[in-house]
Amino acid sequence: MTRRIEFLAYDAVQILDITGPLQVFASANDLLQVQGKPPAYDPETVAKHSTVKSSSGLALLANPLPQAGTAVDTVLVPGGFGIDKVCEDSELISWLTSRAATARRVASVCSGAFLLATAGLLNGKYAATHWQRCAEFKERFPDVRLKSDPIYVQDGNLWTSAGITAGIDLALALVQEDLGREIALGVARQLVVFLKRPGGQSQFSAALDLQNDSGRFDQLHGWMMQNLQQPITLNDMAEQAVMSPRTLSRHYKKETGRSPMRTLEEMRLDQVRHLLEQGRPVAQAATRSGFGTEETLRQAFHRRFGVSPQAYRERFSS
Repeated sequence: MTRRIEFLAYDAVQILDITGPLQVFASANDLLQVQGKPPAYDPETVAKHSTVKSSSGLALLANPLPQAGTAVDTVLVPGGFGIDKVCEDSELISWLTSRAATARRVASVCSGAFLLATAGLLNGKYAATHWQRCAEFKERFPDVRLKSDPIYVQDGNLWTSAGITAGIDLALALVQEDLGREIALGVARQLVVFLKRPGGQSQFSAALDLQNDSGRFDQLHGWMMQNLQQPITLNDMAEQAVMSPRTLSRHYKKETGRSPMRTLEEMRLDQVRHLLEQGRPVAQAATRSGFGTEETLRQAFHRRFGVSPQAYRERFSS
């Protein structure tokens, strides 16, 4: 069975929100063809107008919005700067509501979740969107159970993902649901992306969270990242920052909202997650991240993520 997948395009759409998932489905078809099998997907870009201009300036040719009643497997709404204007378009909202009623599943990438929520499709459902718009989303749609951390979320036949490249992770998950893990992993290898990042993984990282406009402690953070395996004290960090420990603690807390030692632990936990996702033993993760002992790692990991390192490894390793 060939599954029809409709990508809703609009002016100022984020191009990668469309092309990322689109390539996943196209690559799945390519792998099936190599195996002598028919294509599984019939992806199509649809829009109110025949040409839409993405936020990057690249124009897309689109087919007309399909009429109600025509068969469709999946409707996918990408995000982009134009989504707010789309949320005011009653014609598009009506179309989406009608298509969602007949589709096997509905998905969004990034801020595309705003349109799903505007159409009432996410009421009472768990959902995800780009971390930068989570606070706004919660205020506008209090009936949606927004989860600000995951890469993607599935609630029944509704799938929503975090920002931009997370759309590739979501599409890989859809392929796995349809065609099995082997094909999904084959697509991931062909695209040279992560084997498969499960939705429960975080869209945040300590390094990303620490980026700010001032860059005052960038050099210190770089040194910390390069020396995670070594014992690091507050005095060591103060020496690198050319400050006294007390001065560093005061200025660092004002700049980042946390203590230097808290940042060090977050960096080490990021390293642990990366190693566990590779299938590395917990003892090795403890040593290479600077926690030293498995017990110290277990306590910090459970305090931060609510699960043991071993349970995380079993769930998320490839």
